[in-house]
Amino acid sequence: MSKVGFIGLGIMGKPMAINLLKGKVSLLVCDLNKDAVDEVAAAGATPATYAEIAAQCNVIFLILPNGDISKEVLFGENGLASGMGSGAIVCDMSSVTPVESQECYNRLSKLGVGFVDAPVSGGEPGAINGTLAFMAGGDQKDFEALTPYFDIMGSSAVLIGGSGSGSVTKLANQIIVNNTIAIVSEAFVLAAKAGADPLKVYNAIRGGLAGSAVLDAKIPMIVERNFVPGGKISINHKDIKNVVNTAHSLDVPIPYSAQLYEILQTLKIHGHMNDDHGGIVQYFEGLAGVQVKKAED
Repeated sequence: MSKVGFIGLGIMGKPMAINLLKGKVSLLVCDLNKDAVDEVAAAGATPATYAEIAAQCNVIFLILPNGDISKEVLFGENGLASGMGSGAIVCDMSSVTPVESQECYNRLSKLGVGFVDAPVSGGEPGAINGTLAFMAGGDQKDFEALTPYFDIMGSSAVLIGGSGSGSVTKLANQIIVNNTIAIVSEAFVLAAKAGADPLKVYNAIRGGLAGSAVLDAKIPMIVERNFVPGGKISINHKDIKNVVNTAHSLDVPIPYSAQLYEILQTLKIHGHMNDDHGGIVQYFEGLAGVQVKKAED
């Protein structure tokens, strides 16, 4: 493998970059957070500017907070596009709208540069453990060139279709995950208000049709009042906003997700943006005046 660029060393990007280093990938990294750069450099990466990454790397990964930042890194003054050679590939793992992904694909295609939108699912635990799921949109040849890196960072990678389809799939994923957390929260607030032990309720229903990966991941955290983020509410707030905007642009009614966005907006106002998205339960707890927590011994 030749030199690879990696831009974005946040809660997801940092462990993903470290896993690439463990996989013997020669990595050039960049982030506004110097401490994060220093940490990944200590693991073997080389700190670099956008210009250096563009000049030296044929494959560049981005995982950034939103589409505007991705476009600025690519097309802004001294951005990657000004220095990348024909045949290079950019893989944007950020959660952005399909329209933003297609714009990047079209602009880079004119320069002979490939672009794959490949947002991920699995949260911080998946990033650390190298078990992320990649949902990709773009050209087959570019996807195949990226597959060895996906194999290091994740446990699955699927090319959904053309440009933007990875971003569409991530939006669908976020609809399901976040609405499920909200419904689980509503159900367990009801159980807690009625005086039932939440853990016993969980163990009673988890093996039936109500069981889910979300239930198994979030209820043990919620009853311990552990909202240390694997996936921050702030990230999911942004993703659901992308869902709402994309759906409206396509004339797709999304009543549940629209209400969910208002729930997340309420949590934002009350200072919960840095909580894990299991913290959505706090909205329903506030309405009912009860907490879903482990029963006292």
